Amino acid sequence: MNKTNILRRNLCSHLPQGFSNLVGSCRRTLLRRMLCLFCIGLQASSLFAQNISEIAKSDPLIISGAIGTRNTYRYTSGGASYASPLSNTLFLDLNISLYGFNMPFSLYYSNDNLNFSYPQLSLSMTPQYKNWTGYLGQNSMPFSHYLMNMSFMGAGVEYNAKNWHAGVFYGRLRKAVNDDPTDPLARSPQYKRMAWGFKVGYGNRRNYLDLYLLKAYDVDNSINDLWRSKINAKDNIVIGLKGSLTPLRWMSFTTNAAMSVFSSDITADPIKTEEATKWNNVFDVRYSSLMRFAGDVSMNLMFAGISAHLSYKMVQPDYTSLGLTYMANNYHSLGFNLSTNLFKKVSLSATFSGQEDNLTNRQMYTTRGFIYGANASTRLGDHFMIGANYNGYTQVQGDGTSIVPDSTRIHRQMSSYSLTPSYSTDNDSYSHSASLSLNYTQNFDCNPYATGESDVTTRALGASYTFGVKDWGVDFTLSLSDQRTRGYNSRYQSDIASLSAGRSFLEAKNLHVSLTGNLIYNEVWRQSKSLSMGGNAQASYILNDVHAFSAALSFNKYGDVNLSRLRSDLGNIDFSASLNYTYTFEWKAITKK
Repeated sequence: MNKTNILRRNLCSHLPQGFSNLVGSCRRTLLRRMLCLFCIGLQASSLFAQNISEIAKSDPLIISGAIGTRNTYRYTSGGASYASPLSNTLFLDLNISLYGFNMPFSLYYSNDNLNFSYPQLSLSMTPQYKNWTGYLGQNSMPFSHYLMNMSFMGAGVEYNAKNWHAGVFYGRLRKAVNDDPTDPLARSPQYKRMAWGFKVGYGNRRNYLDLYLLKAYDVDNSINDLWRSKINAKDNIVIGLKGSLTPLRWMSFTTNAAMSVFSSDITADPIKTEEATKWNNVFDVRYSSLMRFAGDVSMNLMFAGISAHLSYKMVQPDYTSLGLTYMANNYHSLGFNLSTNLFKKVSLSATFSGQEDNLTNRQMYTTRGFIYGANASTRLGDHFMIGANYNGYTQVQGDGTSIVPDSTRIHRQMSSYSLTPSYSTDNDSYSHSASLSLNYTQNFDCNPYATGESDVTTRALGASYTFGVKDWGVDFTLSLSDQRTRGYNSRYQSDIASLSAGRSFLEAKNLHVSLTGNLIYNEVWRQSKSLSMGGNAQASYILNDVHAFSAALSFNKYGDVNLSRLRSDLGNIDFSASLNYTYTFEWKAITKK
């Protein structure tokens, strides 16, 4: 098989170098100043919260929830010993709301198993008054995604006016896990993590500039001494900047960047050089400290019916913010997309993005990935539409600190082509809708030494037709699909045909019934041929918007139909039946007079 030559090139000829070790943990004097500002803002917020009209007008006590049962019977001739043939479940979900404080309860009973959960007392309030928003309890405050995406348990206040906006918070990012170190089943330990931060910005949607600061640190004495000898407490301060500039109506620029100073061990010795000690008023520089950068910039253009977007992103190795649950690092990427409309009928778009890791050339190998695609769609007349799509992906492995052997070098290419024509029409009595889908996918190992064992090609064809009878309120749908996959000395085929119909009854259309029948054939070359036929029926009924009834029956008959075998039949049977009921309620136990 001829391999397609893949164009390889670096996104940048010069990779950024890592910053030298620089920083550590914030001084208490700066923290106290920030807490003073925070407390002043919190006092103002609590004063405003007492006059919030929504709370004053709300009902003091509301009890709401749902109660119901789910019952399912299953039978299989294969004898599924791992599952009970009869499953019965009773459930109760209850929520008690007292002036906005929610206390959820739940009770589940299933096949002699009882599970009861009660509310873990957790306060979450976000009172608002004019331009002010308060945060009390477990909450999330909008921040730069390079700094924080975690919620905090604490307090904060945010101000949003026409042009000015600002916010400050203090709280716990995560609890300590401090199980007994001598317990063989003890959970992995973790320090209690605290954080405070603020943000300030000016501008509107098109032109703005925001500044962020986050200080997060682990509480050293929050876990046992034995645990502390195994894991290190961390410290972190991050400064972020986010902005947008629109010099012209058809041109705009956006940027989002952050600089993180991170200490992986707060017990490491401080650095006492003149260059390091000048940061002591902001951060204790230690031998475990690193300074790293992450950011992105983009440009948007729109003129003459053409829309273009260009973006670049870089995250340095070991970039860390303790306010993030996870963030990939040590890579940079470049992306571009373009879209337009021709003659107000044809939509065209194209996209490309490339990513490369190993920014400091310290990994053994460098990995580059490229994603690209093109789309086109058009409407011909009032009834016919057609779309075409191409997507591709190329992965290339390059040298790092070591030279990649040519025989093991990773070089893969995936290409996918699809075509989707569709036709629809209707009149006062009937509606017709038909569609086709054709897809061809190739996944090749482009290494010249490859034997083709991992190469896979897939061809998929699909057709669907829906016929609606408006006087009956019924839609009949016929669907057909055929998929064939070829690999190294392997072939797979799957064919599916299904016919379904559904209708809503009664004046309120609150009774719905649907029927589906299907036929499935699967073949693994030189191994097996199987056939399955069956169907299902479903019915649902809603009474007075609070009572929901549903029932379902499913029957499937299947087996091996390989004529080369000694026994070939459809002797296997699967059957299931279910009956469900749910009642939802809301009871205002105490109402506002």
